[in-house]
Amino acid sequence: MDTDKDRIQDLQDENLEKVDKAEKIEKENDSLILSKDKQDKVVQDLIVSLENLIKDRQLIIYRNRSLEDQLSAANETISRMKKDLLKKEQQLQEKNKEIRELENSLTNKQMSYEQLLEDYKEFQENSNMEYERISAQLEAEIEKYNKLNEESMEVQYKNMLKINELEETIRNLRIENQQYLQQYEKILNEKSELMKIINDFTEKMSFSFSPKVTASDGSNSE
Repeated sequence: MDTDKDRIQDLQDENLEKVDKAEKIEKENDSLILSKDKQDKVVQDLIVSLENLIKDRQLIIYRNRSLEDQLSAANETISRMKKDLLKKEQQLQEKNKEIRELENSLTNKQMSYEQLLEDYKEFQENSNMEYERISAQLEAEIEKYNKLNEESMEVQYKNMLKINELEETIRNLRIENQQYLQQYEKILNEKSELMKIINDFTEKMSFSFSPKVTASDGSNSE
C-alpha cells in the first residue's frame, strides 16, 4: 500500500515538473509567437489575447495529461489492490483449511497420547543408557588426552633443553671463531710488519753496497 502511494506521489511530482517546464518554455518563447512590433493598439491587444489563449490551452493540455496520468496510476493501483485483496482472501481460506486439518490432526494425536507417553519413557531410558555410555567413553578419552598432554609437555621440555644446549654451543663456536679471526688478523699484521722490516733492511743493504761496486768498476777501467 505504501509503495503504491509513493508511486502515485512520484508520478504527481513528475507531472508537476513537466507542467513547470512547459510554463518555462512558454515564457521563453513568448516573443516568438507573434511579433507586436509596428502594430496598432487593437492588433496588439488581439495578439496579446491570442497569446494568452494559446498559453492557457497549452497549460490545460499539460494539466489534463498530468491528471490522466494520475488517473491511470490510480486505476492501476486500485486494480492491483483488488487483486491483492482477492489473493489475501484465497490465502485466508487456505489458512482456515490448514487450521481445520491441524485441529483434526490434534484430535487424532490426543487419542494416541498414552502410546506416545510410553514411547517417550522408552526413549528416555535409552537416552540415559546412551548418556552413561558416552560419559564413560568421554572420561576414557579425557584420561588418554591428559596422558598424551603430559608426554607432549615432557617432549617439549626436552626439546627446549636441547635447543638451549645447541644455542650455547653456537654461541661458544661464534666466540671461538671470533678469537681465531682476531689471531688471524694479528698474524697478518705481524707478517706485514715483518715484510716491511725485511724490505727496509734489503733496501738499506742494497744502498750500502752500491758505492763500492761503482769504485771497483772504475779501477778496472784504468
